[in-house]
Amino acid sequence: MRDGAGLTIGVLGSYGGRNLGDEAILAGLLADLREQEPNSRIVVFSRNPAHTALTHPDVEAVPWEGVSRADSALVLAELDLLILGGGGILYDREARRYLRVVRVAQERGLPLITYAVGVGPLSDEVDTGMVRETLGGAAEVTVRDQESRMVLEEAGLLNPVTVTADPAFLLTPEDFPIEFLREEGVPAGKRLVGVSVREPGRAAERLDVDGYHRLLAQIGDFLVHRIDAYVLFVPMERDDIRHSHGVMSHMTAAERGRVLHGDYSPQQVLGLMKHLDLAVGMRLHFLIFAAMVGTPFLPLPYAGKVFDLAQRLGVPALKGVEREVEGPLLAEVDRLWDEREARAEATAQRVAEVCEQARVTSRVIRGVLESLRTRGLVRIGT
Repeated sequence: MRDGAGLTIGVLGSYGGRNLGDEAILAGLLADLREQEPNSRIVVFSRNPAHTALTHPDVEAVPWEGVSRADSALVLAELDLLILGGGGILYDREARRYLRVVRVAQERGLPLITYAVGVGPLSDEVDTGMVRETLGGAAEVTVRDQESRMVLEEAGLLNPVTVTADPAFLLTPEDFPIEFLREEGVPAGKRLVGVSVREPGRAAERLDVDGYHRLLAQIGDFLVHRIDAYVLFVPMERDDIRHSHGVMSHMTAAERGRVLHGDYSPQQVLGLMKHLDLAVGMRLHFLIFAAMVGTPFLPLPYAGKVFDLAQRLGVPALKGVEREVEGPLLAEVDRLWDEREARAEATAQRVAEVCEQARVTSRVIRGVLESLRTRGLVRIGT
């Protein structure tokens, strides 16, 4: 680091435009770093560097998938600090891919911190061992939920683990003009319910696609008739579009369904949530966005991270999205609508508390940065 220059900080995560939730995490993380280190040079290890560079022109974006150890080492040699996360990236068969880069960094003596990372499920011996080994050498370990801390403890990690909150809670919404909804085919003067779906994938391998499609279709039909609503499916990944149409194919009131097709930033989708009267969904960041703007929401948990969010915010969450919960689920949707105003104040207070927990990660990072300077461990630039 040259006199008067900022640090060079690397950020490694599941970035590159594949998932709007991951992009929300990156946006929140970068905003935090810029506030703390306005003169820093930030290098983002991305799955799609072109997308990341276009979306965040003030950072440098480099690939990490399919890159050799030698080429990774060249980039890592320029860093003062590597940040791993945030988001749910440390799970079976996936953790080893990220931690391969981390190992190269640690071999060079590069300090590591995790930024509100998500962990689990983690049972594979290779992934578990790599997580225990690499995070054991981290300067600070922060995770976004209690379940992630428990998974790390069960993996044998002895380091102190700080539970904070998802970086998406650091975002501020951008305006989503009502004209955008008209362009998406949503008519004026109708109540609007947002719905979020997801594909099975590694994070939800036991998900019965046809079963949950039919269940969500029944929820959509119920709300169309119960509150005279239109149903807007909000894809958080491109494949969500296909599953949204799959749900609509089972709706008897499919003419009241719309799928959001535009290319929007996380901040714009956060702004979109203000237009919704109710939100029902599976994707974690869809639910986070609803909570942040005060839209009444009902989680449909498929993983522990969604249960954790519901518990933190004090909202009901029925177990799973299997067809046999149809009756209780429709009853819960009905109750949510009737009690939405009464629940709003308590939920808003919980959201404020979680937003403050998200800022804890900033304070942890600040301590690491100050330590780097104080101890003179930063890279000497040319």
